[in-house]
Amino acid sequence: MPSPTAPRPTARPLRSRALRAALAGAGAAALLATAACASGTSGAASGGGGADPVNRLEVMAPADPGGGWDQTARAMGAAIEEDGLARSVQVTNVGGAGGTVGLAELKNERSEDFLMVMGLVMVGAVETNQSQATLEDTTPLARLTTEDEIVVVPAASPYRTIDDLVAAMRSEGRGVSIAGGSAGGTDNILAGLIAQAADVPATDLNYIAYSGGGESLAALLGGQVSAGISGVGEYAEQVEAGELRALAVSGAERVDGVDAPTLEEAGYDIELSNWRGVVAPPGISDEAEERLETLVADMHGSQAWTDLVATNGWTDAYLSGEEFEAFLDDEQERISGVLQEIGLTS
Repeated sequence: MPSPTAPRPTARPLRSRALRAALAGAGAAALLATAACASGTSGAASGGGGADPVNRLEVMAPADPGGGWDQTARAMGAAIEEDGLARSVQVTNVGGAGGTVGLAELKNERSEDFLMVMGLVMVGAVETNQSQATLEDTTPLARLTTEDEIVVVPAASPYRTIDDLVAAMRSEGRGVSIAGGSAGGTDNILAGLIAQAADVPATDLNYIAYSGGGESLAALLGGQVSAGISGVGEYAEQVEAGELRALAVSGAERVDGVDAPTLEEAGYDIELSNWRGVVAPPGISDEAEERLETLVADMHGSQAWTDLVATNGWTDAYLSGEEFEAFLDDEQERISGVLQEIGLTS
């Protein structure tokens, strides 16, 4: 099976803040001034605070309520308000097409006090939906968390193990339906990798995409689908309650409190974790970008955010500035290759 981390075709790189400044004719003096400002805010960036709070901040979850982006946006809003980093925070939902509907709205957003949650799902959705809006139409700020995926079935399902599910996929083809998030997103990618590892043709994979975790959960609990894939946190309550049975998790290690092996343990050469981050609208001023970077860094350093990350079962994976921009470049390249390998793009 081709490895998810094998060499991949080149994707169009994101523009770093330094390059944007140079292209705008800012010159060496302006770049040095920006660097000086950035070093002067290092205390705030480590959670020290000190900056005046934003008057009114809007945080967009580019998905319907109930899923990981919605949970992240609302956790951010709660932590920012609790730590006094903004006087008010409004969380909005703009669902559709793996986040690319929200991405298109962000492209035209003119507020400089605006954030949008995004992540691996959006990287894939831009490709599979051939979105006119891309990640170049954003101002990258930070990666926040990672979360392992989980494969589940309803409690009454005849599939007791991941091998049972895979055997049914081989024998029944599209008779086995798998619910998950948007087409081309992390859930879809994992379903494709499992099918690929099991020698199930891509055309026999019956993946049903839902716009939010709440919808896929309802389909599972209602017996409308055979299995489901999502972030561990989105199904954790139902797994714990015995309404869903966990078959496998996708990360490198087992998940505390989940009685299921990793896919690697079960004999499938697959390791995949979702990640989520935050971006701002394109074209904002350097001052606004620095202010928002500091706000997100202060939020990340707060006890309120730390507690919410733990409560939701996420893993802290904070990465900001040019390191985050370089990470986005690499992810676009990596996911482009994976989508081709599992037949979701050509």
